[in-house]
Amino acid sequence: MRPENQSSVSEFLLLGLPIQPEHQGVFFTLFLGMYLTTVLGNLLIILLIRLDSHLHTPMYFFLSHLAFSDISLSSVTVPKMLMNMQTQQISIPYVGCISQLYFFILFGSLDNFLLAVMAYDRYVAICHPLQYTTIMREGLCMLLVAASWIIACDHALLHTLLLARLSFCANNIITHFFCDLTVLLKLSCSDISLNEMVIFTEGGMLYFPPLAIVLGSYICIGTIILKAPSTKRLLKAFSTCGSHLLVVSLYYGTLAVVYFLSSSWDSKNIIASVMYTVVTPMLNPFIYSLRNRDIKQALEMFVNRVNLLKWKSLNPLIAVRSTVRHMS
Repeated sequence: MRPENQSSVSEFLLLGLPIQPEHQGVFFTLFLGMYLTTVLGNLLIILLIRLDSHLHTPMYFFLSHLAFSDISLSSVTVPKMLMNMQTQQISIPYVGCISQLYFFILFGSLDNFLLAVMAYDRYVAICHPLQYTTIMREGLCMLLVAASWIIACDHALLHTLLLARLSFCANNIITHFFCDLTVLLKLSCSDISLNEMVIFTEGGMLYFPPLAIVLGSYICIGTIILKAPSTKRLLKAFSTCGSHLLVVSLYYGTLAVVYFLSSSWDSKNIIASVMYTVVTPMLNPFIYSLRNRDIKQALEMFVNRVNLLKWKSLNPLIAVRSTVRHMS
């Protein structure tokens, strides 16, 4: 396309979810409740892990970072979607769109790496239990989390910079509820062959190894269990890995639907994106709290502490009131 037929895009228009106008209020309330549940649930997980010394283990250290990543991933997309639904102002500035894209890629990638690290942790716990404390020492855990953050930041920055160099046509309508990389590339008037090559090469190098680590870890775990199957051993493995395996299934399942099994951005793809960005981060705290005995015990202790503090704060007031009554 010739330069005179191009225009400098200063903003994009997010069409949002395919919802009828008369149903906007219902879905706004629904997604607001889901977002608040995501934030409060994951913050509670982080708080319990910080307060309870019994949860100061590698698995819960990784889980706290996953909870923070889930909060951030939802916060990148959902508040803007809710604001658009409420105000009907569907525009987003160019800089805001690029920033949203960067943080979306960052926290989406971070989830991927953290799930792989947690799978390796479960592998060591079940396949090498006697060496667990030696292998999963504090220094290694810090290194794995730091590497996950650094690689995710570099990955997001690379794709954001490659996108920022592109020109965009007069068509600035994004048929989605957030600025996704694949959608933005379709709007560009520039040559996107370099972007596509980097997505398939660098993206493949970063996403498939973590998936291979997850699959390899659970294959090894399954092999160890099947060598000497017993009900006690199966229950222990399920209690140890069940929550993580369910989260992994939700994450990679919705990711596959969005980016690998779809050819165009229709309503089904948007629904899958909602699952990936809204539903999965909301379900993670419930999965880990409902299926995890340690989290349940930490939650009970936390509730008891809160009730005790309330009783202590109210007790002096009760004493003062009773004294005043006796004096009167």
